[in-house]
Amino acid sequence: MFKVKIPATTANMGAGFDAFGMALGLYNYITVQEDGDFEGIRINNLGQQSAALNDPKRNLVTVSAQKVFDTVGYIPNGVEFAVENNIPVSRGLGSSAAAIVGGLFAANRLAGSPLSHEDLLEMAVDIEGHPDNVCPAIYGGFVASCRRQGERTIMLKAKPPKKLGAVVAIPDFHLSTKVAREAMPKLVSVKDAVFNIQCAALLVGAMLQGDLELFSKVVDDKLHQPYRFPLIKGACDVLEAAKNVGAIASALSGAGPTLIAFTDGKGEKIAAAMEEAWLKHGVNAQALPLLQDNLGVQVI
Repeated sequence: MFKVKIPATTANMGAGFDAFGMALGLYNYITVQEDGDFEGIRINNLGQQSAALNDPKRNLVTVSAQKVFDTVGYIPNGVEFAVENNIPVSRGLGSSAAAIVGGLFAANRLAGSPLSHEDLLEMAVDIEGHPDNVCPAIYGGFVASCRRQGERTIMLKAKPPKKLGAVVAIPDFHLSTKVAREAMPKLVSVKDAVFNIQCAALLVGAMLQGDLELFSKVVDDKLHQPYRFPLIKGACDVLEAAKNVGAIASALSGAGPTLIAFTDGKGEKIAAAMEEAWLKHGVNAQALPLLQDNLGVQVI
């Protein structure tokens, strides 16, 4: 028996659309046991959205695990995955990336660890379709990444500034990534593209140099957030409330609807302000102050 610990992740961080991701101190856990009392794979879900995730043929944990077994030729002898889901599903905090990464690493450990982190990363990107969440879920920290067609993933990891934390404000409604992507225009102006390139370049520099002041100035975007905010009731007011009580920057987390405020130590006050601002729009939300995670997935 062993356990896999996988962090939540936030993607985009403003200007880094489909390129940036950061691991956060909120975790799913998968306890794995192989005992031979039954055939195949069995899954038991606890916590977030548990009732909808108990089909091993559709659950991303078991689907990903089976991909490893098939790749390395391992036949499991009655495997049970007990999954503790603490990362909210379909809220922009990398729940699918956590499930994929957890399943891959759990199966690799069961099979005797024949695959490297790099091999498992490529498998995760194949399943997820993009690397922005799976990279920090595996490696922790802040990661800039890309994957060109037919090539392996290219990534750069940086340890975020030591004091950088976050508050994630999670509303009581879902927003599908498909709907959020459909809201974006197919073409953008050169002016907006240049704005994002400038902010993205400086944000990477801020991470590498540990410069919170620079970071606070460049978490901005003109490519996706302006088109997605109308899908999220009260979003702009919630982000403004966070800044008014000390957030150093704020953004959509992934495609939303979760909103993220970056902090340097005033998390509880910011969390309360974000919940209150959303409540004024008739939306119940849970705001969680979180630390950064620099370890990524761990097999315990």
